[in-house]
Amino acid sequence: MGAAESAASRSVVATEGIAASLARDLRPGDVVHLCGEVGAGKTTFVRGACRALGFTGPVTSPSYTISNRYEDGEVLISHLDCQRLEGLDGEEAGLLDDEIGPDRITFIEWPQQSVGAVGTIATIPAAVRVELEHVSPQERTVTIERTPR
Repeated sequence: MGAAESAASRSVVATEGIAASLARDLRPGDVVHLCGEVGAGKTTFVRGACRALGFTGPVTSPSYTISNRYEDGEVLISHLDCQRLEGLDGEEAGLLDDEIGPDRITFIEWPQQSVGAVGTIATIPAAVRVELEHVSPQERTVTIERTPR
C-alpha cells in the first residue's frame, strides 16, 4: 500500500462525501477493503461510493446475506460483508469468487474474516484499504491507503 491519508467525519453526509471522492478514482476490477468495528460506518462509506458511481437504489449492509449487487449504475458493484465467515473453513471454496472480476468494483467489509473460508477473495490484492475508527460517538477518522497503480 502507498501513503495513507486521513480525514475526520462528523456525519453520515461527510462519510459519504469522503467515499464519493475516492469512488471517482476507482475502476472496474478494483477491490476496496473496508475495516472497522461494528457501527464505524463501513456500509455508509459504500453507499457514498455507490452514489458517486451512479447507483441510486438502496445500499444496505450485507451482514446476513453476505453479498449485495448494485447493477443500475455506471459500473457493476459488488458489496460483501465477511464478518460472519470467520470459522467457516468448511464452506464451499469459491463461494463468493463471482463477486470479484474485471467488470466490477468490489467493496469487502471485514476482509480479514474471509481468510480460509471462501476461496480466492482473501488473496485478491486491494486497490484501496479504508479504515474507519470511532473517535467519539459523533466522530470517525477515515484513513485511506491506495496501492500505487
